[in-house]
Amino acid sequence: MNRKDAKNEAIRVLRQVGLAPDVADLSPSELSGGMQKRVGLARAIATRPEIIFFDEPTTGLDPIMSDVINDLIIESVKGLGATALTITHDMASARKIADRIAMLYKGKIIWQGTVKEMDKTDNPYFCQFINGCSQGPINVEV
Repeated sequence: MNRKDAKNEAIRVLRQVGLAPDVADLSPSELSGGMQKRVGLARAIATRPEIIFFDEPTTGLDPIMSDVINDLIIESVKGLGATALTITHDMASARKIADRIAMLYKGKIIWQGTVKEMDKTDNPYFCQFINGCSQGPINVEV
């Protein structure tokens, strides 16, 4: 792809994630945290992948911008017909974007299920994590 076509494609994908064309001319240091997350999403979807991996997509964002990013993730994944795998500790995000959830503890999946099943489980490790409790089977050393 020549340079002009590449820039036009970049602008098209930036628009998909709610960014203006002039963002294509900015350097990373000129972008806010939310804009950086959107650019990261644009880069992830630009090649129209079948599988997208998100690693803590809402970390460092305020609750409103986190929700904007969650909406963009849902829209992008559905628009592509892609499968997404997300690593997150943000339970609000997990509840919004996930179809299925699994919790890893000491390298093993200790719980898996749907978002609806999250609140019905009696798994003490999972309950401690999703409720953010310091007391429970997961030892927390400070």
